[in-house]
Amino acid sequence: MKAGGMRVLFVGDIVGRPGRRAVAWWIPRLRRERAIDLIIANGENAAAGSGITEKIGESLFATGVDVITTGNHAWDKRDGIPLIEEGRILRPANYPPGVGGIGALVAHTPGGEPVGVLNVQGRAFMRDIDCPFRVAKREIERLRSEAVAIVVDFHAEATAEKIAMGWYLDGEVSAVIGTHTHVQTADERVLPGGTAYITDVGMTGPHESVIGMEVRGSIHRMLTGLPTRLEPAKNDIRLCGVIIDIDATSGHAQRLERINLPLEDAQKPLSDQEEPE
Repeated sequence: MKAGGMRVLFVGDIVGRPGRRAVAWWIPRLRRERAIDLIIANGENAAAGSGITEKIGESLFATGVDVITTGNHAWDKRDGIPLIEEGRILRPANYPPGVGGIGALVAHTPGGEPVGVLNVQGRAFMRDIDCPFRVAKREIERLRSEAVAIVVDFHAEATAEKIAMGWYLDGEVSAVIGTHTHVQTADERVLPGGTAYITDVGMTGPHESVIGMEVRGSIHRMLTGLPTRLEPAKNDIRLCGVIIDIDATSGHAQRLERINLPLEDAQKPLSDQEEPE
């Protein structure tokens, strides 16, 4: 539980306007009712399902998101690039030297506790950029001089690559949170070294969809192979994420709770879940 530590909420990939609606509704309530100290959200799909704009980035910060991470769609909207280049939105740290922006920062809770946030991108079935494992180690060493608690957003396709990263960083960071595939996995746990892990935190957006996009167009693309334009779907809007309780002294995770909150159930009380037997 939170006593003697801090509580971090990580919100899964925000998809389009439906995802932003879920964020606008749930974030203030979760922060208040669950006593959240810091909120991290992956926003790389927040603009119509691909990329992020300056206006949308500012709107997410205004709802209470403290740190926005991204992934392979970070650069898809031209007018969002300045926020990345200014370092206000993270892009994966393992892009080659010379790419604008930063992949890690130290945020602070309202109480002043520092929390390192690192964004790295996988290579299996994705664009082949620099090694996420070696870059993660390098950036963690740098962050550790400023923060005991460190949360990693590993934006990757392959399950095995994500699991390998969890074990690779076990004991060195507070949490390794998988993003990108938009399907929330049920393998949340705290690894033996004290690192919270989940293969994919899931998607914040419309779940009556194909990973956030309208069903009919997605099926047409798969049947024909044509570059059909896809739009975000609209129904069954949910906020997916995890709440991580972190010991402020060791930086180890004490507890990891998976959340999946329908927008239509927004009046439901938000008490802590029962501890497992």
